[in-house]
Amino acid sequence: MLKITDTAIERLTQIAKDHGRQYCRLSVKGGGCAGFEYEWSTCNEEERGDVVIKDVLVVNRDYELYLLGTTLDWEKGAFKSEFTITNPNSKSSCGCGESFSV
Repeated sequence: MLKITDTAIERLTQIAKDHGRQYCRLSVKGGGCAGFEYEWSTCNEEERGDVVIKDVLVVNRDYELYLLGTTLDWEKGAFKSEFTITNPNSKSSCGCGESFSV
């Protein structure tokens, strides 16, 4: 469903730990400038239909259509560090990269 780089795994693990949680959760919600947006949260338990990826990221199977083939990476720079989501299903995205359309 989703590929995660080693640097993204390290960062997700740290975020979950910092929040006293076991997992980070990635969801896809309707909204944003382009139609859909990624939503991040942390959690301690899996819910019905969830898939745990690399023991740190929880994604519900309902979002598989939107995330199939997607790569999640953590890019660390001198002035800006961020998660980058390369989604081959995205037909367009907004200027800030926070939302997308399929």
